[in-house]
Amino acid sequence: MARIALAAALTMALAACGSSPTRTMTHETVIEPQRVTEHRGSDDLLTAGLGLAGLQAMTPPAFADAARPTPAELRRRALWNNWRGIADLSATGGYGEVYGSTAAVPGREYSALATLPGAKQPHRVLVQVPDGFDLKRRCVVVTASSGSRGVYGAIAVAGAWGLPKGCAVAYTDKGAGTDYFDLDTQSGMREDGSGGALGEPLAFVHDAPVGAAGVAVKHAHSQDNPEADWGRHVKQAADFALAALDRAFPQAAPFRFDNTRVIAVGISNGGGAVLRAAELDGDWLDAVVAGEPNIHTDGPGARSLYDYTTEAALLMPCALLALPADSLPQPPLRAHAEPLWQTRCASLKAAGLIEGADVAAQARSAHAKLREHGWTDSALTAGALSVGFDLWRAIAVTYASAYGRHGVGAHPCGFSFAALNPDFSARATTASERAAWWSDGSGIPPGAGVGIVDTRLAAPDFTLPGLQCLRALNDGQDEAARRVQRGIAELRAAPPRAGLPVIVVHGSDDGLVPPAFSSAPYMAQAKAAGREVAYWQVRNAQHFDGFLALPAYAARYAPLLPHVYAALDQVSARLDGRAGAPMDRVIEARGRGAGRLDAAQLALPSSP
Repeated sequence: MARIALAAALTMALAACGSSPTRTMTHETVIEPQRVTEHRGSDDLLTAGLGLAGLQAMTPPAFADAARPTPAELRRRALWNNWRGIADLSATGGYGEVYGSTAAVPGREYSALATLPGAKQPHRVLVQVPDGFDLKRRCVVVTASSGSRGVYGAIAVAGAWGLPKGCAVAYTDKGAGTDYFDLDTQSGMREDGSGGALGEPLAFVHDAPVGAAGVAVKHAHSQDNPEADWGRHVKQAADFALAALDRAFPQAAPFRFDNTRVIAVGISNGGGAVLRAAELDGDWLDAVVAGEPNIHTDGPGARSLYDYTTEAALLMPCALLALPADSLPQPPLRAHAEPLWQTRCASLKAAGLIEGADVAAQARSAHAKLREHGWTDSALTAGALSVGFDLWRAIAVTYASAYGRHGVGAHPCGFSFAALNPDFSARATTASERAAWWSDGSGIPPGAGVGIVDTRLAAPDFTLPGLQCLRALNDGQDEAARRVQRGIAELRAAPPRAGLPVIVVHGSDDGLVPPAFSSAPYMAQAKAAGREVAYWQVRNAQHFDGFLALPAYAARYAPLLPHVYAALDQVSARLDGRAGAPMDRVIEARGRGAGRLDAAQLALPSSP
């Protein structure tokens, strides 16, 4: 396990002799790296030697032995998966040509398992130090993974911008990640991603009772409600970055917050994490860019992720039937999905949740309810993707367990995780499935051979009983509901620290984290508090750049990632004195139609 020694006395001593009495001088904790690896030649920091062509390959890098991959093989495959999950790497998408970089950046990686005071489980921290680190302009980009991804989950966001510029990049999986634990074989993940047995130092150790079966998932079963500590995870990753730089360049040590620029960036859950870091005390952070952030605050229109996710899981399949069938061909086989949506309409009507004598009227009723609760048709159209991939249910299952701090076997709605047979019954995992969890998993089942076990499945609308139970946890009055609600209450964000430049970038068509529920109320609160914040609203952008490889999505939607990079350029120029305070913008981006992406379609702000 990581060796963490509190250095408060040293911190105060250094601060007393520092040149700036207001700036936090040094990192609060010293986290010793467990592992240092070199990445040069046919391997590199940004793509593990795959380059753009290798990342675009339709099949992942293979393991020489499927049941026993090496740490290097796991890393390369994790990078392949995380790049493709975040960025549009399609041949006509313009990545690496119009925007972005997959340059081969040689350097070193420092990694460890770090534990926050009071937490039951560690989170992963990893720092990439390029050989071209600029000692004269010391720069750290600190980031958190999107979704529940593993520690490389923000490689395409922070690494692609920071590494080619000579910055070190610090990552955290913010207490989630892909460190699953197989209960049948009593095996989990070591720090290097390889499999290990109970009793070894592991990244996640379950609390399951003897004889439990299936799979324990860290985000669901850590009992830490990690989302409540996302900001602290980011801060600890920044602390680790300074310690890693001390080790990488002892001749230039010490690296401190007053002599090293620190910029935080993240998207989705990572965007929420860096905004939570922005509110922490201490002058340790220089600027923040948050893309499509999952952030919950008080104010008009604000809703928690769990609230609108469970609502969407119930109502959206039916409501989509009220939208024009040709508005977006999603799911790809909509003709096969519509009978299921029609069944949901009938189930909702029978449960008294909507009205209408026929499917069309019921769909209009479901649609009207969602619109009444703040959903736009743009968000509903893009949200069809999450319906098609059953993402709403997957989020609700995992987050209900996390918010309630439930361990294995204690989910209030009876859900669990396991490898599944074709009939959805649980089975034992295989060695090759377990070996790929760390590199292939998203942190939220289903995926990577792990599925959701729903004990409430019942015909004709099989998932409805479980979804109704999940929804009741949001607004119910029993102890199970109150427990989840207490977890959600721990997530409310405060405005960023005074004087900290912040840019929030959000797609107007986001259907997973609608800006009306998240960024808009957060920005209203921050502006009311007089903070230096700017809101960039990107027209025709939705949540998942990775899905722009689908022609129908590419034609309609613009990527968000280039605008996140542009915002990073803006705050960097602000810190250099080359630009003024960031300003609000409405960016008229558009999809690329049937052709190739060009810069004009992005409508990026002028470079500072």
